[in-house]
Amino acid sequence: MSRDARWKALLELLVERGRLEVEQAAAELEVSPATIRRDFDQLAEQQMLVRTRGGAVVHGVSYELPLRYKSARHATEKQRIAKAVADLVVPGEAVGLTGGTTTTEVARALAVHPDLASGSPALTVVTNALNIAGELAVRPQFKIVLTGGVARPQSYELVGPLADGVLSQITMDVAVLGVVAFDVTHGAAAHDEAEAAINRLLCERAERVIVAADSSKLGRRAFARICAAESVDTLVTDTAVDEETVRRFTEAGVGVVAV
Repeated sequence: MSRDARWKALLELLVERGRLEVEQAAAELEVSPATIRRDFDQLAEQQMLVRTRGGAVVHGVSYELPLRYKSARHATEKQRIAKAVADLVVPGEAVGLTGGTTTTEVARALAVHPDLASGSPALTVVTNALNIAGELAVRPQFKIVLTGGVARPQSYELVGPLADGVLSQITMDVAVLGVVAFDVTHGAAAHDEAEAAINRLLCERAERVIVAADSSKLGRRAFARICAAESVDTLVTDTAVDEETVRRFTEAGVGVVAV
């Protein structure tokens, strides 16, 4: 296993469990304890975890795994969700995309959607995510609008008043939100308040709002609120969502698509 693959696996385990012991991690990844100790030390130097005696813990309840280490989590579910979201987009629309692994998959699904293969433009995509803009910029049928702002290394998103200035001047047909939590009572949320503020503005400037989130994000809350559940028109999630959660979102006026 390469170092990058080990680091991705270690960070995913750490986020899921909150704490990892050296011996436990070594057994699960089938490497030596010395290798895990070295990995923990190097990740701690990058402030991606906190070293403890015999192991490591996450930074705290607001810990956010950088995007480049999250792409493999619930990958197949995210790809199904992305295709379903792309099917909800009408050719010629202006679509807002927030950053995140699920919305990145949405961007990729839009790029290969047969209804969006041509047009002038086939789609206008407004995003504050550098990686999404980079992937779609090579599609000549897409008009790409990238907000200004300061880049967040965790999510590749541009945030701050420069992004506000661009978004306040435009309107969109649909905004697609990637979230870390979505709950009927607490609404859609992100880890970072600056990121949440830009996502909120995207929602306000759009005619309709779609939340694209795998079922592990549902019924949870996070630090920074983006919008109330009532502000969301459609939730696209995976089939692991339980019936009670679907019922609660439906009663709140949110259409649920499970794929």
